[in-house]
Amino acid sequence: MRRCVFVLAALLALATPAAADTLTVIGAGSLEAAFSVMLRRFPAGSDTVASPEFGPSGLMREKIEAGAAADLLASADMEQARRLAASRPERMVILFTRNRLCALARQSVGLTTANLLDRLLDPAVRLATSTPGADPGGDYAWAVFARAEAVRPGARAALEAKALKLVGGGDKTPLLVPGKGAVDGVFLADRADVMLGYCSSALATARAIPELVTVSLPPELTVGPAYGMVLLNNKPVTLRFAAFVMSETGQAVLQAYGFDPVGVADPDGR
Repeated sequence: MRRCVFVLAALLALATPAAADTLTVIGAGSLEAAFSVMLRRFPAGSDTVASPEFGPSGLMREKIEAGAAADLLASADMEQARRLAASRPERMVILFTRNRLCALARQSVGLTTANLLDRLLDPAVRLATSTPGADPGGDYAWAVFARAEAVRPGARAALEAKALKLVGGGDKTPLLVPGKGAVDGVFLADRADVMLGYCSSALATARAIPELVTVSLPPELTVGPAYGMVLLNNKPVTLRFAAFVMSETGQAVLQAYGFDPVGVADPDGR
């Protein structure tokens, strides 16, 4: 029902004549590749698209709260979008895609789905995560640790204590290797043996660093990142871009970049 209301609002905006405007998007760092493509393909018409900004979702939310200009925040979780929408009923929050968490590991660790918890708990294995609070990627890693407690009592405290928060903290976690991606730098600088992160970007990192492998989490530790966008105004161009994200074209772009779309029909048309 909520999606139907949103689509009707978007169509209404399309039918309303408006002066040319500029679209400004701020998004999660994990969305940079997919949203950059989407913004280039977006049929802006007479409107223009400003250069987007990407980074840890929590820090991006704080930036908007501090006055940064933005029409839409695309977050790697639902919480940041909901916080921006709190007490502002005109701001719409929309679940627009899902992701999965994987483990990136050096081949020498011998990590598999079956032995993942054992290897993560090994004191000799250095474990890295993103920064909880500032970046949903870190919060999802902590959710994995919470699930581990149900499998092995004491695992949560042990994993939280050993986890190295090496990315996603803004100025607190500068790039470890200038000119390289944040996660790439963790391994290139030899700061960790395993890192929990999004499956959507893990394969690219593994391709860039051949000694790495990508390992799926076992079902009992799996968490399902849900991505939410919040429309910060009712400008026609904002509504049209949100509709584009939810369209078959937008969802196909997300799928091409490793995300799990929420708006694509099954092959049989359902």
